[in-house]
Amino acid sequence: MKKINVVGGGLAGVEACYFFLKRGYEVHLYEKRPKVMTPAHVTGNFGELVCSNSLKSNKLDNACGLLKEEMRHMDSLTMKVAAETSVPSGNALSVDREAFSAKITQILKDFPNLVIHEEDVSDFLKGPTIIATGPLTSDALSKKLAETIGQDSLFFFDASAPIVMKDSIDMNIAYKKSRYDQGDDSYINCPFSVEQYDKFYDELIHAEVAMLHDFDKNYFEGCMPIEVMAKRGKETLRFGPMKPKGLQVEGREKFHAVIQLRQDNLNGDLYNIVGFQTNLTYPEQKRVFRMIPGLENAHFVRYGLMHRNTYVCSPIALNADFSLKKMNDTFLAGQLIGVEGYVESAAMGILAAIFVFQKLENLEMQKPPLESIIGSLYNYVINGNPETFQPMNANFGILYNSNKHNRDESINKSLDLIDKYWSTINEGN
Repeated sequence: MKKINVVGGGLAGVEACYFFLKRGYEVHLYEKRPKVMTPAHVTGNFGELVCSNSLKSNKLDNACGLLKEEMRHMDSLTMKVAAETSVPSGNALSVDREAFSAKITQILKDFPNLVIHEEDVSDFLKGPTIIATGPLTSDALSKKLAETIGQDSLFFFDASAPIVMKDSIDMNIAYKKSRYDQGDDSYINCPFSVEQYDKFYDELIHAEVAMLHDFDKNYFEGCMPIEVMAKRGKETLRFGPMKPKGLQVEGREKFHAVIQLRQDNLNGDLYNIVGFQTNLTYPEQKRVFRMIPGLENAHFVRYGLMHRNTYVCSPIALNADFSLKKMNDTFLAGQLIGVEGYVESAAMGILAAIFVFQKLENLEMQKPPLESIIGSLYNYVINGNPETFQPMNANFGILYNSNKHNRDESINKSLDLIDKYWSTINEGN
């Protein structure tokens, strides 16, 4: 039986494992949790979601929505389990994060050809290996990667939002509605008057933040702490996570700003504050966020927190098949290669598995179609400008030969090309 090592039990590692397990490989999965926990995780399950329970939009005219559909066409484990553990979230795909990771863990453990190693890997393993340790790669392994690629690893910071108990939300003030009249009421909304917003804003920008110790404040633009965003200008939040447009209610005074809360579990008793990733101290979070109308008596089951994300400059460090240029039997995957987001990370796990599989089976390397979202992300990671390289989300701006005037055509072409690509990958299997 052929053997493959996978380091990291996040979404990228999970997808890589699933790909090889189905094909009869002996898969050795190395995951340090629960033996060694991280500052952000709370369980030892595979595929645990940390920052948010949302996998973003499901609509095909949204780049991440199209990426998810491409992944469904590629037999993605993430997409299968997400469908089974989804919670109401309007046009977005959100999941009960505990049920989601528990089910992924069980599916993988049911394969007799999976060997689990509960250990913190600090050096490269012998034999073909996919490293998908994600945003919280250990210091020892980060150092090893930095030494091998001939440069320091790059770091940016990520933050997660607080979660509150639904029954502690004052629904005499808050109300249910999705933005732009989507036809559902999946979100709980907390509206602000001008006076309430002014007071909240002033307390937010002057609130105490947690110590970052020896880390730099190199925030990633796509997931910025709410207090950092607020300091860019008083109106910044009103054009961002507190945008009131599409959330007005007939018969009520026009809202100056609105904060949305999204269901976080299947039972519907936990809600997270959308867009409110933060690095405020816990006491300050309780004080300041209870100034939100409707959350005056909120019970916080989890406060927001700050954690380090790690990635390498892939255009310099990696070959076209995601292998290290100085160690071509070691491959990187997921957020470590320079994509941002749960879905993007999982997609790169699938792609890394395909590349390794082709190499181990002595097959010609087949790159994903450029006119697909997964192919566009691949192209960015491998061919991006090293001087400006930073983690990239799925977006139509990087999709080859696509614009707003031919969006439907681009969507259909993407899925057609992915079907042909996946068929080619599976020929003879």
